[in-house]
Amino acid sequence: MTGTRQIVLDTETTGLEPSLGHRIIEIGCVEMVDRRLTGNNFHQYLQPDREIDQAAIEVHGITNQFLSDKPRFGDLVDDFIAYVQGAELIIHNAPFDMGFLNHELGLLTKVYPQLETLCGVTDTLVMAKKMHPGQRNSLDALCKRYDINNSHRELHGALLDAEILADVYLMMTGGQGALSLDVGGVEGSAGGETIIRLSEDRPRLKVVKASQDELSAHDSRLAVIDKGSNDGVLWRRLDG
Repeated sequence: MTGTRQIVLDTETTGLEPSLGHRIIEIGCVEMVDRRLTGNNFHQYLQPDREIDQAAIEVHGITNQFLSDKPRFGDLVDDFIAYVQGAELIIHNAPFDMGFLNHELGLLTKVYPQLETLCGVTDTLVMAKKMHPGQRNSLDALCKRYDINNSHRELHGALLDAEILADVYLMMTGGQGALSLDVGGVEGSAGGETIIRLSEDRPRLKVVKASQDELSAHDSRLAVIDKGSNDGVLWRRLDG
């Protein structure tokens, strides 16, 4: 795969501190290549082998019962490393997620390098604080600031938050990228609106040129505007 590859990543956990034995229970990743969502996402719930704090359950709604039959981090670590290696990770409050991911890697029998040695890392919270100093820069606040619809987000979820953060990041770094057309004819969302991604196999669009009558009518209309304008018609100045 060629082009700039970015992975928007989020995690959900049993609590706030890996140093207190808390673990990752959900990983959600959204892939972008050259600022286009590819649909090649990575999503997995994990068995943490410990109880989830009640305060954490109230945030993400994930329970131990739900996770009882899910794989452990060590069961999929090689797939995860292969997925993210060499990409730029886009994370909101990166020290939190990176701290948990590196903690999980450190618990394994096999030795793995720290994740930041395998990937670049961009923290959108740091970006937002620089762009909007003195303002709230939570993911919800950024959605409101950039007019991104997150009304479907009743609870936090790693994949859902990664999808929302992808839209936020694209708006923070140039905006229109969120509406990039992809191939495959699948539907996606940008700014809360549904977009249809056109297939690369679609027939070429027919170019319909203006008729001579239409060109004459257009020129007559420009003459009327030109006469009533102090500065003249910009289109006519460009044509000249």
